[in-house]
Amino acid sequence: MSFHKIFAALDDSELSHRVFSETLELAKANQAAVMLFHCVTVNSLGESAVPIPVDLGMNVQLMDQAYQTQRLLLEKEVKQGESLLKNYCDAAANQGVKVEFDSQIDGDTGHCICEYSQNWGADLIILGRRGRTGIAEAFLGSVSNYVVHHASCSVFVIQEPKVEK
Repeated sequence: MSFHKIFAALDDSELSHRVFSETLELAKANQAAVMLFHCVTVNSLGESAVPIPVDLGMNVQLMDQAYQTQRLLLEKEVKQGESLLKNYCDAAANQGVKVEFDSQIDGDTGHCICEYSQNWGADLIILGRRGRTGIAEAFLGSVSNYVVHHASCSVFVIQEPKVEK
């Protein structure tokens, strides 16, 4: 099987470094174009919180400060994600891989990856899996599980190595 457009979902983790390495290896072997992608999740920053009406006794200045702090955190995360992708992009280009990158802000990372990869025309998505199971996966969700079940193309999941106890 040959791949022409490889979509790699990355964040700033050790697992993503492995995802990037596998992406480069496959891209070089298939002479494929690569899209490096990072999704900033607004839910993790509290952005989706419902505003509390002032008539319930909330201090307007305090609420404004909270929203400003959330906005600044979001801007910081977006800049960090773009810097990360730029570094990965430069490393891939130095190895002769045709590469581009993008980041998006979304409330659901799995959905964002599936939608953006389909719009880009990917024939392979590569992403990591942290290995959550049971209650942790039920509460925190699993991006890789969502992508495997909803992607419009093949999905290559890199498993985080198990730590021996």
